[in-house]
Amino acid sequence: MALLNDEILKFVGLQSPEVEAPHPVEASEVRRYAQATMDDDPHYMEGQGADRPIAPLLFPTHMFRTPFGSPDVLTERAGDPDFDGGVALSSRGLPDLPTRNLVRLNGGMRVDFYDHARHGERVCMRSRYASITEKEGGKGPLMIVVIDTDYYTSDQRPLLRVQNTGIYR
Repeated sequence: MALLNDEILKFVGLQSPEVEAPHPVEASEVRRYAQATMDDDPHYMEGQGADRPIAPLLFPTHMFRTPFGSPDVLTERAGDPDFDGGVALSSRGLPDLPTRNLVRLNGGMRVDFYDHARHGERVCMRSRYASITEKEGGKGPLMIVVIDTDYYTSDQRPLLRVQNTGIYR
């Protein structure tokens, strides 16, 4: 049974709107992140000799939290029997693929780093369905979905690209 069809293939290349993080890179948030990851690089701290302090390389990926007063996807869809609890795509601004009755597994990620975000900068992101392919697995067909998410400053300076692979079966 083939999983891939024209309805799903039309998503390839589809891009989300640009989303700006609700807050700029803030010293207090960088401190909390650095402490949580046990990375006390002095370049992250103000007054430690850096002209303009930087954030850890993965920090921008954690800047896109649900703002106060926004709807909670888990609560909204709790009664939906087709909802599997996955909210990653909705948080990236991409529409869900029409994959009823398929289970999504994490196929891994790749991260390309370009530059550090600096304290006070605004960070934006945009995602797109980079590819959707089908392979035959040991227990039947698998659909491989690759999503690229670019993070960059509000003046378009690239920070990083995260490539997530999802496996549907």
